[in-house]
Amino acid sequence: MIGKKLLAAFAAAAVMLGTSSCEEDKTVRDQKVQTTISLSWWGNDSRNEYTLEAVKRFEELHPDIKVKCSYSEWSGYEARSRVQMISGTEADVMQINVGWLPQYSPDGTGYYDLEKLSDTIDLSNFSSEMLGYGRRNGVLNAIPIAMNAETVYINNTVWSKYGLSVPKTWEDFFTAAKVMSKDGVYPLSGASKSLWLFCIAYTEQVSGRQFFNDKSEIAFTAGDFKVMIDFYTRLVNENVIPKIEDFQRYNIDSGVYAGLVAWVSDALNYFKEPIAAGSEIVAADYPAPDPADSGSGWYAKPATLYAVSRNTEHPHEAALLLDFMLNSKEWAELQGVEKGIPISTAVRNYLDSTGKLSGLQYEASRVMEQNTKIQPMNSVIEDSKLYDSFIAACDLVLFDKATSQEAAQQLFDGYAESYAVVK
Repeated sequence: MIGKKLLAAFAAAAVMLGTSSCEEDKTVRDQKVQTTISLSWWGNDSRNEYTLEAVKRFEELHPDIKVKCSYSEWSGYEARSRVQMISGTEADVMQINVGWLPQYSPDGTGYYDLEKLSDTIDLSNFSSEMLGYGRRNGVLNAIPIAMNAETVYINNTVWSKYGLSVPKTWEDFFTAAKVMSKDGVYPLSGASKSLWLFCIAYTEQVSGRQFFNDKSEIAFTAGDFKVMIDFYTRLVNENVIPKIEDFQRYNIDSGVYAGLVAWVSDALNYFKEPIAAGSEIVAADYPAPDPADSGSGWYAKPATLYAVSRNTEHPHEAALLLDFMLNSKEWAELQGVEKGIPISTAVRNYLDSTGKLSGLQYEASRVMEQNTKIQPMNSVIEDSKLYDSFIAACDLVLFDKATSQEAAQQLFDGYAESYAVVK
């Protein structure tokens, strides 16, 4: 038989086990299961810093959600995103380029349908026109943060030193080069895509044709491409710009480049140092033969968009983060207008009330928004194959390997092999 002392010991142990089990269950009940979602974006160091800080604010408001961040410069981000989209391993919430919508979601199924998350994402802050930029086949794949356009930035400190006013026409740049070039100063500069769009604007104004027609066919003729090549080679030969291949951004800081063609969203990325050094940088009107035609031939697009992966296992948590990024004052307080003037009504009102709608980026956005002749951009126009081929054709002329007429015909024929063209 079992002794009384042993029975008492068993009873005490049972009580202890029972108490321990209850306390453990209570602890489990009181703890919230933490869900991990991922966020990816591209940007420079300052953009990365404020985004990481904003994510911390989100996590503090939502302690049951952990955000795993992934970020890099544009080129690395683009290459990695291509692999991830193909393999279905993309982040739950991601920054995307508008050109990725037709590439990865031609039928509208490449990203999550955000209207299914409208109980969490406040879409009322965005007009139907703005949301239209993120639709594919009628499906809301992404939401734009701000609008963007190539803009002409002028270092007015340098221009005024030569007795010159902020340029308004194409010829103003050539006039400036005649007086600046003796000191090795260029009135203008730009990277490949920016100068490609700069030359398209000129050619559209001269020819009266748009680069693409409403069927997304290239509507420029070989003769139009000759005009475009002649314009670029004149810019180089008359020292308005350095050749695209010779572009060095540190020359912006030193004033060797007294102007730049760049996106609205890149204003501070390029001009933070010159502004800090005391240079007056202004966003000029879009050049045209006649200032009254300013904006003709120029295009606007979403600066960037946010999307949710169609493969996400946590759509509600992803929607909470996306709404926080798009519409919250906590995020807006850190981002300000660094990515352009926010489209979200709630965020724009907050920034206006706190006096943060100011500075070069804001000025460039206002130049874009107030111009009624800028057209929505066909994202194919940003295809690197298009502008790489154009630069190669221009180099044939610059190095006396072909006439501009021959180079233009070769360029047109090359485009006809890969793109729909009007013949």
